[in-house]
Order: sequence, then structure tokens, then C-alpha cells
Amino acid sequence: MFTLARTMSAGMARILMYHNFSGPGETNTDAVSVSAARIQLEHLRRYFNVVPLTSLVDQLRSGLPLESHTVALTIDDGRRNCYEFFFPLLKEFGMPAAFFVVSSFICREDWLWTDKILWLSEQPRLHNVLTPHRIDGLFETLNQMRPELRNTRACSIAAEMGVSIPKEPPPKYAPCSWAELREMADSGLVEIGSHTVTHPILASLTDEESWQELTLSRAQIEEGLGRKVESFCFPNGKPSDYRRNHLQQLRDAGYNSAVAARFGMASSGADPYELPRIGVSGRSDALSFFKCLDGAEYYQEQLTRSLGRR
Repeated sequence: MFTLARTMSAGMARILMYHNFSGPGETNTDAVSVSAARIQLEHLRRYFNVVPLTSLVDQLRSGLPLESHTVALTIDDGRRNCYEFFFPLLKEFGMPAAFFVVSSFICREDWLWTDKILWLSEQPRLHNVLTPHRIDGLFETLNQMRPELRNTRACSIAAEMGVSIPKEPPPKYAPCSWAELREMADSGLVEIGSHTVTHPILASLTDEESWQELTLSRAQIEEGLGRKVESFCFPNGKPSDYRRNHLQQLRDAGYNSAVAARFGMASSGADPYELPRIGVSGRSDALSFFKCLDGAEYYQEQLTRSLGRR
């Protein structure tokens, strides 16, 4: 079935979305372990053609049929575990990837608000209100808040638990340094893109604020790396997390492409400023990964939608 799906979808491109990686013996269930990543890259090497995101965007813009079995790899946020665990595998397999970083995170001005919530959920406190069945709902609520209200809510939760959020991120949530980003970019394998300045949900901002997030992050990354930044990644990236005018802001700001978090594959003629992706996490076993990558999950969704319209 997977072979058939892979053959049927050969003319559509896949963009994989990673966030976190872990080494041997680590227990972060959301992170992709080195051993799991190796299995995934071996499958990609066997059946697919992994290309830089910029090359895929050029193919999409050309209007011509895409190269068969094209895949682009992307990683969000800028955590150091990408440099520590995934970058060595990229070098070993000779595969390119795009790494979207939050500029204030790399500058060590603050750490990611999403990671602060996850850190709070991990604290062994008697009155930890962030139980597993509540945290998804909390993220959904926080996503809809303006940044200042969201930060106030996070501090309120910490106070309720009797803890203080550290100013510096714990090692698990640490950012890459500029030197590490430059090393990855200089390898010729990793393109560094923008993921905003502070990782806000753009739909919660005014147009002036979102423009600042798009343009300042790009300027900071270009200054830190001495390289042009061409691609952008929407924070969270669901359709409700940004407005249609943000696509025009990206064009006006000089970006060449943008990726979202909507599940799917990209066909010739797809909007380069709203490219769908396939999420990969530590909760994805090998079979689930193959199902999504090879196209079986895509066709299952298409069939389900078709039956639902009848």
C-alpha cells in the first residue's frame, strides 16, 4: 500500500517539519531520537530526492512538473539539539535542510514561551496544574492571547505552582549560538530562515507589530550570519494563526517563501508563501512516519473528505 501511494504521489513534494531531537538514553517523548532520525533518513535516501527548500521553491515557481519524489527538510525554532544531534546526521547523509530560528532566542534575550509552558508542566510540584490532559487546551488558549497577556498568564501559572520561570533556558531548551548557526550555514547543507523575533501568533498582533516581527527578525539573522535570509516559517502555523494579509507582508518584506503547519503535499503551482508540511515528532513510530511520507496518510485523508461530502 505504501509503495502504491509513493508511486501515485511521486509528482508532489513533501516538506517535513521537525522541532526537537534527543540523544541516546534521553526520555523526551516529543523529540526525535538520533536512532529514529537515522531510520527516517535511510528511508529518504532509498526512496526520495532530498533537496534544499530554496530549490523546491524554484521548482514550484517555474510552473513545470516537479522532480519525482522531491522532499525538503525543515526544523523550527532554533534549539541547540538540532546542532548537537541532527546536524551530524545531515552531514553523514549529505542531506540539506532549512532551519527556522527565533532571533531573540538566538540573541539570548528570552527563551521560547512554548518551552516555558512545557518546563512548568515538568516540575514535580504537588500543585502542578499543568496535567497532561490540560496542557493542549492551555496552548490553544494561549495561542489566542496577545503576547503580553500570554506572558502574564504564564507567570501566574508559575506563581500558582510556587515556582519561578528561569531567566535562562535549561539545557534541554537551550538555543544555538550564532557561531553554531554559522557553522551549519557554512557547511552548505543548512539554510537559516526566519521564525520571527519572539515567536508570537501573528493573528494576535496588529499589522504594524507583525511587520516588525517579519522585518526585524530577518535583519537580526542576516547581521548575525552575514547571509541573506529568504525563507520564513509561521509560528505554530495553523490556518487560524495568521491572516491573509501576512502573505503580502512576506512578499513586501522580501521573503521568497514561507512554510506553514497545515498537513499536505505541495503540487506544481502551489503558493510559495503558504507551503504545507508533514509533522514529525518523537511520538511518530517508523510505520507512522512511512505512512505520512509515502503518501498513504494523504490519500486516506482525501478519501475521508470525499466520503464526508456525499
